[in-house]
Amino acid sequence: MAEYKLLLPSMGEGVMEATVITWLFNEGDQVKEDDSVVEIATDKVDSDVPTPVSGKIVKILKQKDEVAKVGEAIAILEIEGEGGSTASEEAKTETPTPDAETIKAIEEPLNPTATSHVEFSGDLYLSPLVKSIAQEENISESELKTIKGSGLEGRITKEDILAHVANRGNQPAQQAAPQQAAPVQATSTPPAATSAPASTISVGAGDEIIPMDRMRKIIAENMVKAKQIAPHVTSFIETDVTNVVKWRAKNKDMFEKREGEKLTFMPIFVKAIVKAIQDFPMINVSINGDNIIKKKNINIGMATALPDGNLIVPVIKNADQLSLSGLAKAINDLAYRARNKKLRPEDTQGATYTISNVGSFGNLMGTPIIPQPQVAIMAIGAIVKKPAVLETKDGDVIAIRQLMFMSHSYDHRVVDGSLGGMMLKHVHDYLQNWDLNTEI
Repeated sequence: MAEYKLLLPSMGEGVMEATVITWLFNEGDQVKEDDSVVEIATDKVDSDVPTPVSGKIVKILKQKDEVAKVGEAIAILEIEGEGGSTASEEAKTETPTPDAETIKAIEEPLNPTATSHVEFSGDLYLSPLVKSIAQEENISESELKTIKGSGLEGRITKEDILAHVANRGNQPAQQAAPQQAAPVQATSTPPAATSAPASTISVGAGDEIIPMDRMRKIIAENMVKAKQIAPHVTSFIETDVTNVVKWRAKNKDMFEKREGEKLTFMPIFVKAIVKAIQDFPMINVSINGDNIIKKKNINIGMATALPDGNLIVPVIKNADQLSLSGLAKAINDLAYRARNKKLRPEDTQGATYTISNVGSFGNLMGTPIIPQPQVAIMAIGAIVKKPAVLETKDGDVIAIRQLMFMSHSYDHRVVDGSLGGMMLKHVHDYLQNWDLNTEI
C-alpha cells in the first residue's frame, strides 16, 4: 500500500486559499475516484473537492473551519501500490501545481519583506486577501492587532477587516472630541453630524435572532460597498416582446428534443444585451482611480437566486462569441450548477456587465444595484399581456400584446443619461423587432 496526499486544487485566478466547510467522509472511509470528499468555501463560491484516486482516508489534515492554501495537502489517502508518498505519486493528481507567482502569493503572509506598502511581522497571520486589503487601506500592524478576528483561533477574516475599514472614518472624530478644550460659541445653525450612530435594535419577546450565514455576509458587504462607490441612476423602458414570445413558443419543443435542454427567455435577453454592448462599448468598462478600463471581452453576469434564499452571479464568458444555442446551454449549465453548489470559483469571476431577471419572481420592474467593478446592470421584468396601441397602414388599433419593463442602472461617474438611456433603447429595439425566422 502507498500513501497519497490529496491537495487543495487551484480554484481560479486570485483565489489562494479556502475554508473547509465539512468533510463528506470520515477517516477510515473508502472513497472512489472522482468522489466529492470535502466541501470548501472561498470568498466567491462554495464547491466540492473530488479525489482523483480511489483509496482509504487515513488522515484528515484540515478540519472543519480551518483554512488551506492552494497546493496544500488536506488529507492523506491509502491507495494500492508500494512505497511511501513520492513526488511522482502526487503528480498523478489532476490538480495543477501552483506556478511560481501563485506560490509567492501564498507564502507572502509568512514573509515580512514581501509587502510593498506596510510591513507585517510573522507574529500576525494574515491571508493574502486580508493582507492586500490592509495594504490598500494603509492599515498598520498595530492597528490590525486592535481588530477582533472572528476566524479560526481569532484570525482576521475579510469580513472583519472590511467592517473595520467601514467604521474607520468615525474613529478620529470620536477620539478628537474629548480633546476640545475651548468652548464653542452657539450658533443658530447646528453643525452637521459627521456620522449617525448605529441605532439599537430592540428585541421583543418571541422575536427570532438569525445569524447571517457566510454567503449572506458577503452579499451584504458587496451591496453596501457598491452603493457607497457608485452614484446610481436608473432608466426604464417598456418593450413589446410579442415576437420573442411567439418565437420561443415555436422553437422550444424542437430545441429541447434536439439538445435535451430547455429554451428559456434568458438567452434571447442576453443576445440583445450583447448586441447593444457592441453598439456602446463604453458601457463595458470599469473604473480604476481616474482611469477607465475598457474591457475587450464581453462577460455577462447572471444573477441567480439560490434555494437557501441567497444570491450568486455566475458568469457567461465571451458571450459575444456564442450563438443562441450556445448561450442557452451555457445559461442552463451555470444555473443548474449554481443551485446545486457545483460552481467553480472561476465561474463567478470576470463579469463585465450583469443581467437580473426580476420577472422570474413576478415583479414588473426593479432598481438593481451595480456589482463592482462593473458600471451597469439591467433588470428584466415579468412579461404581461396588456392592451397596446399599434400603428398600422390603416390607422391606429388596440391589440393584446406581450409587454415587459426593463430597468437599467448605471454608474453616473462614467455613464451619463444619454449613454445609459441609448444602450437601454437599443436592447428594447432588438427585442421588439425580434425576427420570427431567427434560427437556433
